[in-house]
Amino acid sequence: MSVEHYENFPVASLLCPPALRPAIVAIYGFARTADDIADEGDASPAQRLADLAAYRADLAAVVRGDAASARWAPVFERLRVAISTFRLPIVLLTDLLSAFEQDVVKSRYTDRTELLDYCRRSANPVGRLLLHLYGVNDAASLRQSDAICTALQLANFWQDLGVDVARGRLYAPEADCAAHAVPVPQLLRGEDSPTVHALVADLAAWARALMLEGAPLVHSIAGRGGWELRLVVQGGLRILDKIEALGFATLKARPTIGAVDAPLMLWRALCMRRAQPAIARQAR
Repeated sequence: MSVEHYENFPVASLLCPPALRPAIVAIYGFARTADDIADEGDASPAQRLADLAAYRADLAAVVRGDAASARWAPVFERLRVAISTFRLPIVLLTDLLSAFEQDVVKSRYTDRTELLDYCRRSANPVGRLLLHLYGVNDAASLRQSDAICTALQLANFWQDLGVDVARGRLYAPEADCAAHAVPVPQLLRGEDSPTVHALVADLAAWARALMLEGAPLVHSIAGRGGWELRLVVQGGLRILDKIEALGFATLKARPTIGAVDAPLMLWRALCMRRAQPAIARQAR
């Protein structure tokens, strides 16, 4: 799996501990396949929901210890091993499926609360599953992981604004559109304007604030996993930089990151430091 194919989340890179890579690949394979069922190809909504129901049934079979169907056998065989080896929380996997099912039937969001509930099920479970693999389960780390994963999801939404509206899907909350005097029909017609740019700027600032809120988590993951997470955080922030560099005109252009961005991201990852207590800073 490549970042381009599933860029909401990191993939199992060389920085991940080798013992965890098969489980990480299994989790991403499960999520990626379900996402493709919900989003790719030209199947009708009814067919997508039927396929997701069959996919959910295969998950239930594997959890019971039964064999999955032949349709997605490689996906569920890898997942079966990961569930058995690491006792993965099944509710996180079913949360992902509920979000993909929602994608089939819902294309608008009223406000940020509604969108955050979607991110809670579509993005945050992946981070929590990874923390589970690393044996990190304290409340503060879980909150920080949720903030990072939601920020990555939101950054991807604002990056893909033009792509999504061309498909009739809009993740910019209607309340935010109204606050910036941007009519939803205007967005869905792909009509760019300074008010649209102001809307995207506001939404991108929201994503950046969440990413910075979660960033201290990099210091809670030891070894190579912590370095992987540093690059994930910096990749999300870099996408937001690129959105800003476009003047927030992502209705008409889609920014991306590539090899040319790697040195800057690596440098920023190296420079991430633990926050010092305010008294200590003042004493210097």
